[in-house]
Amino acid sequence: MATKNITIVLVHGAWGDGSHWKGVIPKLAKAGYKVRAVQNPLTSLADDVQKTTDLVNAQDGKVLLVGHSYGGAVITGAGNNDKVTGLVYIAAFAPDKGESLGGLLAKRPTSGGGSIAPDDKGFLWIKYDEFQREFCPDVNDEDALVMSLSQKAISGQCFGDEMENPAWNKKPVWYQVSTRDKMIHPDTQREMSARMNPKKTIELDASHASLASKADEISKLILEAAESLS
Repeated sequence: MATKNITIVLVHGAWGDGSHWKGVIPKLAKAGYKVRAVQNPLTSLADDVQKTTDLVNAQDGKVLLVGHSYGGAVITGAGNNDKVTGLVYIAAFAPDKGESLGGLLAKRPTSGGGSIAPDDKGFLWIKYDEFQREFCPDVNDEDALVMSLSQKAISGQCFGDEMENPAWNKKPVWYQVSTRDKMIHPDTQREMSARMNPKKTIELDASHASLASKADEISKLILEAAESLS
């Protein structure tokens, strides 16, 4: 049963949903926190910010937002909500005003980009037979297979939408860098983290799917942030 005075809201990234947090959720709940995981439509940055904001507004009291990958851009927008007291980025985008995710990715191309293909509706998929190699090579084969075959495509528009008002300019931030990330270059992660002046940055020997392969370490960082805000 939740006993702490802050709710942790987890925001998934592209090609996934709230189940990507399955290794983290039990640890946060066991520590006494109320935990919620949003299920975003991945149709536009504005749509996903609104969906996350709706979940934030449904909570009583303070909220800590945690975003993985594309979810980092979502919490950068949704974090402007007055209930949000902090932001945790997990191998995530943290765009500044006027920046798009496509522009951030173009700084340093990675091998994962070559495995992304659009469908005729403008949604982007990772090729099923390349998903584990590029997205989660350090996740066990069974979980990687499920992540691949259940992936949720993201609209290409999400990578062109520009950030309007980044919440990290005025909220405390924590950041985790994945040093073996093939989707968002580690140096780009380091640059985004450094300019936010985070309370803490950790680097993990992990793939893009650090929330799955390093759930203990990710949970520890989130709990540290939550404790400091409680």
